[in-house]
Amino acid sequence: MENRRIAHLDMDAFYASVELLRYPDLRGVPVVVGGRSVHRPITQPDGTRIYAKLGEYSGRGVVTTSTYEARAYGIFSAMGIMQAARLAPDAILLPADFDAYRHYSHLFKQAAASIAPQIEDRGIDEIYIDLSTHPDETTLLASRIKQAVHEATGLSCSIGVAPNKLLAKICSDLEKPDGLTILTQADIPKRIWPLPIRKINGIGPKAGKKLTGLGIHTIGELASAEPGLLQLHFGRRYALQLHQAAYGQDDRPVLTHQESKSISRETTFERDLHARTDREKLSGIFTELCTHVAEDLQHKGYIGRTIGIKLRYADFQTVTRDQTLPTSTADASIIRRTAGNCLRRVPLEQKLRLLGVRVSNLSRADQPTEGNFPLQEELFFYR
Repeated sequence: MENRRIAHLDMDAFYASVELLRYPDLRGVPVVVGGRSVHRPITQPDGTRIYAKLGEYSGRGVVTTSTYEARAYGIFSAMGIMQAARLAPDAILLPADFDAYRHYSHLFKQAAASIAPQIEDRGIDEIYIDLSTHPDETTLLASRIKQAVHEATGLSCSIGVAPNKLLAKICSDLEKPDGLTILTQADIPKRIWPLPIRKINGIGPKAGKKLTGLGIHTIGELASAEPGLLQLHFGRRYALQLHQAAYGQDDRPVLTHQESKSISRETTFERDLHARTDREKLSGIFTELCTHVAEDLQHKGYIGRTIGIKLRYADFQTVTRDQTLPTSTADASIIRRTAGNCLRRVPLEQKLRLLGVRVSNLSRADQPTEGNFPLQEELFFYR
């Protein structure tokens, strides 16, 4: 296990960085991606551009991503654009261009694979790479991959290298942007334990708040927590997962040839949301999840027949519903509509802490299926 070298490569503010390639005059400026086609920049006869401002936006959309300058104002993905506008009304608003993002995603993965081909695709902007059998020294190898990605795309990425996927993902976020972090098991007490518990992938806002309420703020404090205390508040299975994660234990392999059984997206909310009082925010998040699932399907070359949803209530009870279609699809509007039908079949009286959308019953598509209809943010919350 100690001889494993697993890298996690994460593109830096990927969608926003792609936009800055075509609008380099926006470098250093707070930029939010998530607007509609009407928010495309207008090019003047003299070559200058007029950009839409965040404060001019009106609607129920959510932020797709933001530049690091916008994040300094507290603007992050999945936030309502109207809420973001209150934080930075003069920030620039751009529409998302997923065709361009898929193009650059292909370029960066191809560049990484040309040096280290043992890759697990984790989405449009991140991959795991198994470097265990590669002859090159770790720092040199990771630097070569970063350089290859930059030469192929003009974009920067951050790489974390560690004995497993859990630690590699934490590492890739430690020195963003354009970071390179290498960690061994012996480094865990010094470099991982002082970090906030939310740095562990899988500990969401609700679990993080619960741990904080127990006096557990750092990963080190989680590592030293009494197992009985964790079991009492989280159950035996999740308590064991928390304990193992705190000690950096993870034996998952890098799955280079995994055939997907389903493709899903889910999000845990910063605070519990109610279908009646938070319906616009929930509808925006729901639309965003369906859009991202459709993009993932198209990017990976799949279509699917079964669309499902996952809800987790404030009391941690989880429910799922699904519907199987007559024909397979990767169309965002069809996924949104079908997932909405599933949503009508679950009780929405309680507050929600998690929402997810899944497409299963997959088959390979000859060509990625593009959406044919505009995606409507129908308010399924609260009926």
